[in-house]
Amino acid sequence: MSRRLGARVKDVSPRWAKDMANAATRAYAVQTASQRHLPDFLIIGTKRGGTTSLWNYLVQHPMVMPMYPESREIKSPWYFYVNYAKGDAWYRSHFATEAQLDRLEKKYGVRPLTGEACPYYMYYPPVAQRVLDRMPNTKIIMTLRDPVKRAYSHYWERANQGGEPLTFDEALAAEADRMLGEHEKMAADPYYYSEAHDYHSYRDRGVYLPQVERWLGLFPRENILIIAAEDLYRDERATFSRVIDFLGLPAWELPKAERHNYIPAPPMNPETKAELTEFYRPHNRALSELLEQTFPWES
Repeated sequence: MSRRLGARVKDVSPRWAKDMANAATRAYAVQTASQRHLPDFLIIGTKRGGTTSLWNYLVQHPMVMPMYPESREIKSPWYFYVNYAKGDAWYRSHFATEAQLDRLEKKYGVRPLTGEACPYYMYYPPVAQRVLDRMPNTKIIMTLRDPVKRAYSHYWERANQGGEPLTFDEALAAEADRMLGEHEKMAADPYYYSEAHDYHSYRDRGVYLPQVERWLGLFPRENILIIAAEDLYRDERATFSRVIDFLGLPAWELPKAERHNYIPAPPMNPETKAELTEFYRPHNRALSELLEQTFPWES
């Protein structure tokens, strides 16, 4: 049976059959977890900053392994926050085996990489230390976007999914109350997941400096690449080349560069845009000074 025909058969299978097959596949992967390779790189965000697009570009490279079972649509098991209690074996079960990597290295002369992409990793405070504890040598990629546009795109993602009943202005005004006490709960319980912190942090998530400092405080600077989403959108192939060079992968021409998860939205209220621009200005300046790097949204 061809892979294409197999995929078609799987698509028309009843839900219970798919669930059983997925459970069996995951059980096998967990049993072989000790033979599996932890990620060589993580794309950690920011949310609405090109994480999905960059992941889809990278898994086109022949030396970047997709998640297990083989799927180029799945970019993360969300382990380091909502699934953290499932443990190391469960996490490892999502990646290729060392034997697979050995075979490909022998065939091509280059060892393939494994990785994942989750935009909440950058923002959720415990993740950096958790990653360091398990994968101290992994490479970290951050994609940052104009925080004003990021906040608005974040809002419309939630609104389109039915998870945000407020207008954008109302949501910004309600953000502090929604987030009240959530940091304390996360600090008190390592397994606590805050929907408010994840879903409704429209303004706060664009304050990049403390997020970047948290990761720079734990990982060597040479293991962290920070790119602008605007550069990725403007010139996908040049930015892709920069990323694969950072990862130590051989040069390769990106054949397909489509923007993923684009969400159209009406124009932002000019007064709201002006207020957010002024709010972020000192944070953006401090970030640029820290990194000695300018970003396209600075003026």
